[in-house]
Amino acid sequence: MDTFDAIKERRSVKHYDTNHKLSDDEINKLMSLAVLSPTSFNMQNWRFVLVKDPEIRKQLRAAAWDQAQVTDSSVLIVLCADLKSWKNNPSQYWVNAPKEAQEFLVSAMGPFYEGKDQVQRDEAMRSCGIAAQTIMLAAKSMGYDSNPMIGFDPDKVAEIIKLPQDHIISMLIAVGKQTKPAMPRGGQLSLDKVVFTDKFT
Repeated sequence: MDTFDAIKERRSVKHYDTNHKLSDDEINKLMSLAVLSPTSFNMQNWRFVLVKDPEIRKQLRAAAWDQAQVTDSSVLIVLCADLKSWKNNPSQYWVNAPKEAQEFLVSAMGPFYEGKDQVQRDEAMRSCGIAAQTIMLAAKSMGYDSNPMIGFDPDKVAEIIKLPQDHIISMLIAVGKQTKPAMPRGGQLSLDKVVFTDKFT
């Protein structure tokens, strides 16, 4: 599917074919595209929990306001981030870069994030947001639909998936084959309300 078409046709779908499952090859393709998403300092701080176990899905559904897409979709992804990826062996992110670039970037990461909890959290959410859009557009291009979800108890979800320390949950993403299309778009603001040139007027 053309990228422009995928952007236009991507919608937040709530109703999925419960009998359909993505193949392992399809899931690997989807995740291989997801990890091409850009991150600051190339630190690849996103972490993806693919929830396949039906019992765990039921637990997550209970923690997500009983939303049916949690159990009914073909695959459920809990999109998380490692808040401390900037300090965990940072040289690994630049093994293929020229030596000068490696030295500069690796030495710059610590001072940029050290002691700045809000910056670390902001970075995690930025990275996850970009990865989420990559996943949703890739899914659409593969003939599937998706639904990004923030309606859940983050503490309960963290407990269920055994979220490691220094990690954060950004959102859930349901992916699968729709049985009912999304509602018509609620209404997009006109460009003159959201796009400004040089500065706010």
